[in-house]
Amino acid sequence: MDVLLLFVYYLCSFVQTCTLVSDTLLPNSRPRIASELPALTDPLGEILRLVKLTGVLYCQAELTAPWGIDLPRLPGCIMIQIVNSGACWLDIAGQAPKQLKAGSLAMMPHGTRHQIRSHADTHATLLSDIPIQLVTDRYEIMHHGGGGELTRITYCGVRVDHLAAQRLLQVLPLIVQVDSENQEDDWLHDTVRLIAREAKGMRPGGETVITRLADIVVIQAIRWWIATSKEKDQGWLAALRDKYIGRALTAIHRSPARDWSVNSLAQEVGLSRSGFAARFTQLVGQPAMQYVTEWRMQLARVQLLETKEPLAVLADQFGYQSEAAFSRAFKRVFGTSPGRIRKR
Repeated sequence: MDVLLLFVYYLCSFVQTCTLVSDTLLPNSRPRIASELPALTDPLGEILRLVKLTGVLYCQAELTAPWGIDLPRLPGCIMIQIVNSGACWLDIAGQAPKQLKAGSLAMMPHGTRHQIRSHADTHATLLSDIPIQLVTDRYEIMHHGGGGELTRITYCGVRVDHLAAQRLLQVLPLIVQVDSENQEDDWLHDTVRLIAREAKGMRPGGETVITRLADIVVIQAIRWWIATSKEKDQGWLAALRDKYIGRALTAIHRSPARDWSVNSLAQEVGLSRSGFAARFTQLVGQPAMQYVTEWRMQLARVQLLETKEPLAVLADQFGYQSEAAFSRAFKRVFGTSPGRIRKR
């Protein structure tokens, strides 16, 4: 026992000595604690970081030609079709049918009703009329079709729970299609394979793993669209990528309750007041303070619907001196009072 105590004593002395040497000779060598970590400097990257999904539904479908599925509109959801093998046609009203080959992904960021078919003219059966095998609450298996050529498809339906990420999705088109030949590597196949493994086993924490893997699929699809689309240079996306306005938007998103003004935002990004105001309005499409108010009220609306916080608490949380001032701002944005929104 004495030998053990002596060993512990010398070990503690050694650790203390190493700490003193590190502090004295290598003052910058200690790892940073979480509160010291620098914030992201890429505004678009920060928005992508906020793309966190909830309510993932995952379906593995084995479909034999001829087959067709009519998927209903799901407001507030992202719908994803991934062709693992075979091929199919994707059809959305008002759009030309698109062929999806093995390894391709189609993402409907607005939850738009759509049909997938073995052939462009095949009848599509309503999804609700097709039997499924429910493996878990989040994982389904579907067998459907006439017995011909086999196509395997992975289907995901997910929600995005952060307002900034929802605003990013609003600027995306009806369909984001990533074809297998356009992928730099096999990230899609590898990610879907991991989702399938987790979904089948559903070990402890499996639902969280599936949700985070779905995060990756959605983020990768968005990144691909941003890298290849001309629309990224327009509107809110262009504002996010602007050297000055992107930083202003990030500051507003991070600290909605801060006492923002045109002057303080201009100082935050290093522009004159007039230069900042004109640049913000030109890129975002509305004045800076209008954006601040609408951002606060959108966040407040979520809180009203999802919590029981008193209006006075919400007013303080979003930077208003009184409940009355908060209510007036809310009514200007939504045309109705916060109390009425909560009652609905």
